[in-house]
Amino acid sequence: MRNADAQQPTGGRSGRLHGQRIEVWLTTDEKQALANAAAQAGLSASAFLRAAGLNQPIHAKADAEAADKLVKVAADLGRFGGLLKLWLSERRDQGAPAVRVSHLLGETHALQQQMLQLIMQVAPR
Repeated sequence: MRNADAQQPTGGRSGRLHGQRIEVWLTTDEKQALANAAAQAGLSASAFLRAAGLNQPIHAKADAEAADKLVKVAADLGRFGGLLKLWLSERRDQGAPAVRVSHLLGETHALQQQMLQLIMQVAPR
């Protein structure tokens, strides 16, 4: 058994220093379930167990990827609203009445805000 005070860097991995190792006895099914959960979170089994055991938040990798995609969609929606506003301001007396345009821009902004709230729920940073 290693000295509890000795800090050993992991071989070739990130510079995280480890002091002690513990053993956990699992069935084959439990080990597979643990490996699957760790993979979904984008973590090693060790990092997953460490986070779970220390009651640290574990965010699924898919959640972060979904949040990134939602951020891009929200940005596209903002650009769309800006282009729509520019186009309509250049043709002020043509097309839809100003009240309808304002309503449409308001809906676009409200949708963008809802998306940003969802992003924060999925993957708070």
